[in-house]
Amino acid sequence: MVMPDFSVLTKKEPEKGLTAFVHRSNGRSHGRISVRHKGGGEKRLYRFVDFKQNKLGSVLTISSLEYDPNRSAYIALAINEKGEKSYILAWEGLTVGSVIKVAEKAELKKGNRMPLESMPVGTFVYNIEINPGRGGQMARSAGATAKILAHEGGKTLLALPSSEMRNVPSKSFATIGEASNATHREEVIGKAGRNRHMGKRPHVRGSAMNPVDHPHGGGEGRAPIGMKYPKTPWGKHALGVKTRKANLPSNKSIIRRRKKKGN
Repeated sequence: MVMPDFSVLTKKEPEKGLTAFVHRSNGRSHGRISVRHKGGGEKRLYRFVDFKQNKLGSVLTISSLEYDPNRSAYIALAINEKGEKSYILAWEGLTVGSVIKVAEKAELKKGNRMPLESMPVGTFVYNIEINPGRGGQMARSAGATAKILAHEGGKTLLALPSSEMRNVPSKSFATIGEASNATHREEVIGKAGRNRHMGKRPHVRGSAMNPVDHPHGGGEGRAPIGMKYPKTPWGKHALGVKTRKANLPSNKSIIRRRKKKGN
């Protein structure tokens, strides 16, 4: 088992005014299983994270670095000059007492947030807006960061963590740096009980089932799939199937698709 490094955290209990209990559906819709292998798990308090950080001129002081069970990156409690508190996505290397700014133009320092057009080519950013004012929607998971490749015609070209290259409006806000907890990818669950605490139930291989239960089932001993392509329990294509809608308006913003697994 390899656990996250919790020694960097500075506060155990979350800020009461910035949390709420949210009921989890556990993969059920009207009481019926709609997503398999979900159920149980520890109760969680939801932390309201400010992904927008769009109050220009704000000067935020980092009060604490905290764990959030709802995401892989850590979060930070920030206090502005008026004493108002908010949670923000922490960046890698954050220290308590750091002062950051939200402005049209600010110093190129980790944690500062400003429009992409105010940053030079080669800057690494995270918590990026797809559309101005919508709040950060890209590069928010642990260790995620995107690189600014070019500015042209009101658009900024980004190289995303998935290797996709995409244009976004240059007016969109982003935070300089890399999302915290970059060692999350090295975590090893270690035992089945930890998955149950996270609300994940056992996943049984189709090849271990009977033919009546799964298309991959049956056969003598460890039999191969025995068909042209893998299937879901309901006979649909599985593994490597494109799930993105073909007519999404944002498709025109993608300059290069992400590389397929194994390429």
